[in-house]
Amino acid sequence: MPATPPTPPETDPASPVRRRLRTVMTAVFWSGAGLVLATTLMGGGESPSDDAHGRQAPPAVTAAPSASSSTDPAAGEPAPSPSATKHLPRSEPTRLLIPGIGVDAPFTDLALNSKGQLEPPPAHNTNLVGWYAKGVSPGERGTAIIAGHVDTATSAAVFVRLSELEKGDRFRVLRADGSKATFVVDATESFDKDDFPDERVYADTPDAQVRLITCAGDYDRSVKDYTENLVVFAHLV
Repeated sequence: MPATPPTPPETDPASPVRRRLRTVMTAVFWSGAGLVLATTLMGGGESPSDDAHGRQAPPAVTAAPSASSSTDPAAGEPAPSPSATKHLPRSEPTRLLIPGIGVDAPFTDLALNSKGQLEPPPAHNTNLVGWYAKGVSPGERGTAIIAGHVDTATSAAVFVRLSELEKGDRFRVLRADGSKATFVVDATESFDKDDFPDERVYADTPDAQVRLITCAGDYDRSVKDYTENLVVFAHLV
């Protein structure tokens, strides 16, 4: 079990401390057995409904580059230089729109619990997504984290069709400042929870990127948890 990280400070868009912190947190509260958001998030802590998870989710995306090495998350190759300057000012997200899979959902803030682990969105609201509010906002330079349930004990949830997204698909995040951040999917991939690539998924990036995360794989009723996590990697366009 990884060590518990300190509670992160308020975000300063220009702060190198924030950039270092995001990288540290990826290896702490998201990794392996400590991957609380990814492990508890998508099953709501209960047995899923039959119609919500009748299939195994397909693969998800590649690693996010670190701030010091600009790489394409889908291919691991150097990213085009123009993308490194594309970003928006900080602003809280208000709504996630993914028309291709029927997502039109409001946001809630996600915070760290007493163990330094990121809490999932409330399971009782099936049409709700969460973002790590002390991290990067969607559209801001860096890696923003958006998470949602795939199902609950009673029904399908907001990210039940997330696995259908493919490279080139687009989605939007409405923001509190009135702007709309449009993202294009780079790739999707599913990862075994015991072998989750923290650096690939959560490392800082020189441009504005987003990770959409939910549970995937088989549901293990003995531990009330899914075996995999589905990650969608996308960048601002």
